[in-house]
Amino acid sequence: MRRRLAAAAALALLAACSPPPEPARAPAGEAAFVQVRHLEMVTEWDPGRSYSNEIVAFQNIYETLTLWNPVTKKSSPRLATSWRASADGRTWTFNLRSGVTFHTGRPLDAEAVKASIERTMSTKAGASYIWDAVSSIRADGPVTVTFTLKYPVPLDLVASAGYAAYIYDTKAAPDLTSWFRQGKDAGTGPYTVARWQKGKEDELTLKAYDKYWGGWDKPHYNTVKYRVVPDADRAWQLLLRGEADFVERLNPRLFARASATPGVRTSERPSFRTAMVLFNTASGPMKDVRVRRAVQKAIDYKGLVEDLKGAGAPASGIIPEGLMGHVPGRVPRQDLAATGRLLGRAGYGPGGRPLRLRLTYGEGDTDWRLLATRLEAALKPLNVTVEARAMPWTEQWELGRKRGQDIFVMYWWPDYADGYSYFGNVFRSGEPPVFNLSYLKDQELDELLDSVPELTVADKPAAQRAYEQATRRVLDQRAAAALPWVTNYQRAYLGSVQGYVDNPAYSDVVFVYDLRPSA
Repeated sequence: MRRRLAAAAALALLAACSPPPEPARAPAGEAAFVQVRHLEMVTEWDPGRSYSNEIVAFQNIYETLTLWNPVTKKSSPRLATSWRASADGRTWTFNLRSGVTFHTGRPLDAEAVKASIERTMSTKAGASYIWDAVSSIRADGPVTVTFTLKYPVPLDLVASAGYAAYIYDTKAAPDLTSWFRQGKDAGTGPYTVARWQKGKEDELTLKAYDKYWGGWDKPHYNTVKYRVVPDADRAWQLLLRGEADFVERLNPRLFARASATPGVRTSERPSFRTAMVLFNTASGPMKDVRVRRAVQKAIDYKGLVEDLKGAGAPASGIIPEGLMGHVPGRVPRQDLAATGRLLGRAGYGPGGRPLRLRLTYGEGDTDWRLLATRLEAALKPLNVTVEARAMPWTEQWELGRKRGQDIFVMYWWPDYADGYSYFGNVFRSGEPPVFNLSYLKDQELDELLDSVPELTVADKPAAQRAYEQATRRVLDQRAAAALPWVTNYQRAYLGSVQGYVDNPAYSDVVFVYDLRPSA
């Protein structure tokens, strides 16, 4: 017995004197996760300016202080392990995770967090507005950072945003803007950029970051590949052949097949992604509000939802259900008689001038093609021709920012799990246009929207009333848009992929580190 105790004591002493074990390195081999998308991956490499499709990859490359949890519907720890707010909501202190390094090798500390967010704020680009309430940021030691606010906002929620909340190494290069432009990254996430081929089908490849703070002791994918395949039938064939692991969207016919195919799993979940049909309020024939109202009423909302076969649900208002600002009881309906009357008052329609409307939508999106086809059929008997054009997203966006179309169709999801970005970024005045692609300029609406962030914390009922008023102004008084449906995510993926969970706050993002590959 004494000998056993002595041996145990010797082992304990050896363990106490030995250096801590090296963290498990990234898995070797070819465990690759291949995600198929129908739109280009990257439009902006700078994490301080990023505001588009690259969220799908960036959420695997970069990390934020917090992460929105779809189960608790609250913020959960990420780079911050805990946080607290003062009684008046104007001071927030975050405690950082220790042992984190950037992909550049530099350790994460409070000064790095401060510099990252301050740089993003200074860009005044993308979703940098999320930090508008911040008056100052202070590093209170290596792992504590304090934010002082001009007015109270839920900063733990802001810090979970899918855009503009990334923490990155601002010392990665002297000219950080040019450095990012080369397809390089400076994140803390589980994966780092291995290869970028702009315009290619195999556009982006990520590799595991050996020193990731989460470790690699469990089974993980060591490589993430993003393939751009606009054709849904081809995407489905790639999945069937095992050349893809995950297809983020299929048409209703293919999703039904996937649901009945052995070895393939499917997931169908409500989302925060709203289909938006934005009308050009600044120029062309749709500058006339009567024409905009006519097109609003020409859309076959019910028929579209039926044809989507579960991939879409009726939209009510602008903000989807589950977020503050949702307005129930506002489901739109087609009214072609009203469309005809409104067109007649504007001098168009049967017996009036012919009307041509240019509509653009994202290439490879069969749901948008369905909308364009139905709208064309509804308006043709009324002497209106819809010229629909499918375009690669980056080209469509560039054309939109030049006011090159009458109708711009796109999806919108929140910057963080809150209703403000549906209005603040799409319908608040902005010049040059970024995502306010209806080009609406409305001072009364702007003032109303500017009051919402503080009201969200100080007076939630008042914030809800403000959202309802903004909804009426955009859809009824100004007729700047139509909302035909809210997306239900329909995913298909191989049965070997374990642990997939859809988080509606991060559109189309698969958090690959959380997955478990199996045979």
